[in-house]
Amino acid sequence: MHGDPVPDTYVYVTEEGVARHYADGSVEALAWDDVVEVRVGPSRSSGDEGDVVIVLLDRAGEECVVPQSAVDASFVARLRYLPDFDMERLSKAVERAGNGYDGYQVVWRSPHPPSMVDLDYD
Repeated sequence: MHGDPVPDTYVYVTEEGVARHYADGSVEALAWDDVVEVRVGPSRSSGDEGDVVIVLLDRAGEECVVPQSAVDASFVARLRYLPDFDMERLSKAVERAGNGYDGYQVVWRSPHPPSMVDLDYD
C-alpha cells in the first residue's frame, strides 16, 4: 500500500474548541470559551522542531500548542472571535519567532480575567 503517511500530530478545530492529537495517543484540547491567553514563539518540542507555535492557555494553565504548519483558515477564523484579537499583532509575532526570536510573545489576553474562587475563612 502506498499513500500519504499518517502525520505525527494533527490539529482539529471546531466551533467549541481546538485539539491537538499526538502520535503517541495523547491529546491537548481547550474550549474556546476557556482560552485566556495566546502566545507565539519557537517550538520547544522535537516534533515541531524549526516551526513556530501558537500556544493557547486556559485559566488553569492548561495549554494547546498549535504548530504554524498546522494552522489553517478555520483556526485563524476562530481566533478572530476572541474579543479584540489583533491579527496584525499575531502576524508580526509569527514573523519575529520565525526570524530567530527565542522567547514567547503574548499576542492576546482575555479582557475578562478569571474570577477569583470564593474562599471560606474560619
